Amino acid sequence: MAQLKDDCVAFGGRLLPLDDAEQRIAERFACVAKESSVDLTQAVGRILARDFAAVQALPPYDNSAVDGYALRHADLAVEGETRLPLAGIEAAGRATGTPLAPGKAVRIFTGALIPDGADTVVMQEDCQIEDDRVVIPQGVWLGANLRIKGEDIAEGSIALPAGRRLMPPDLALLGAQGQVAVGVRTPLRVALFSTGDEVTPPGQPLTPGRLYDANRYMLTGLLRRFGCSLTDGGILPDDPTHIASTLRAAAKSHDLVITSGGVSMGDEDHVRNAIEASGSLEFWRVAMRPGRPVALGEIGGTPLLGLPGNPVAALVTFVTIGRRVVEALSGAAPVLLRRYQAEADFEKLYVSQHPKLGAGMISSLTEGEVLLDLPEDMTRVSPGDMLSVLPLATLYG
Repeated sequence: MAQLKDDCVAFGGRLLPLDDAEQRIAERFACVAKESSVDLTQAVGRILARDFAAVQALPPYDNSAVDGYALRHADLAVEGETRLPLAGIEAAGRATGTPLAPGKAVRIFTGALIPDGADTVVMQEDCQIEDDRVVIPQGVWLGANLRIKGEDIAEGSIALPAGRRLMPPDLALLGAQGQVAVGVRTPLRVALFSTGDEVTPPGQPLTPGRLYDANRYMLTGLLRRFGCSLTDGGILPDDPTHIASTLRAAAKSHDLVITSGGVSMGDEDHVRNAIEASGSLEFWRVAMRPGRPVALGEIGGTPLLGLPGNPVAALVTFVTIGRRVVEALSGAAPVLLRRYQAEADFEKLYVSQHPKLGAGMISSLTEGEVLLDLPEDMTRVSPGDMLSVLPLATLYG
């Protein structure tokens, strides 16, 4: 992301490129979530633990895609209409098992098994009935309106890969395969803290110089969208000893610890120091704006992610870096962030800049619809520039 003018948090020193940060996460962190079996009705949003190979073909047999008439294509006249006598009815779930004799047709309904000998189905809307015969128009092609066994999914093929976050259509596929339960990863156990003497829980009086906690609620929503099991650790005061001991304790009983605030360069920014004092720091300061002062390390073998305190920066760093940590630890396959191209035209509002800028402007998140992913060397955005756009809704899990 670009460093534009009026950058109030610019400072010297090497910044880690975002791509390098993602690569380090992929190399450093592996799945810690265990495997469990859940009923399909409880599986939406869970991470598939193992590849699911199809136990049967879909569809499991040749069947009709329409209501109509099944016949042998060879019985159709090359020119003009064809009249074939009707030899029975085939309905879904009630196969007669009777082969189709040459020169005959059979009434068939959607989903019904194609009788042996038939190779084409003609829609009923295209046919006429004369006494006990069906009149077939000219021009029907061989294999029309057939659903062939296995054309959707072949038996034994990998229908769903391990690491996939199961969505409602995935449950339909598993149900169609006769599954009543599925093996998934257990929810990631995450401890979440806000930090800072100035941060006040909503519902309490707000004294001068203090502000209400916003990040903990935003991050709670994001983590739950990603299927995590959450422990709300509340707000940690700016006491380095207390912060360090609390984070060590949380690390013992969780798979991941996340904080917001206290990772910059101020005298009261104690989270980064706590990571270095009690564990190790993987990286700090990423080349992005907002969200530059983000820290990732571990305490007692448990990853700890320190997000910035400003809400916009906290969200941007979570959806770009935090989600990668959660995916790795949860056993989820990394989801490619979808970028779209849009023209910058602030007068016509194809892509317009939110009027309130700054990492603390929550209204830019509630009113904004996209993030612009600007290259590092871009210092100015002008009308007509083509920009890389990430819809915010796609970043929330």
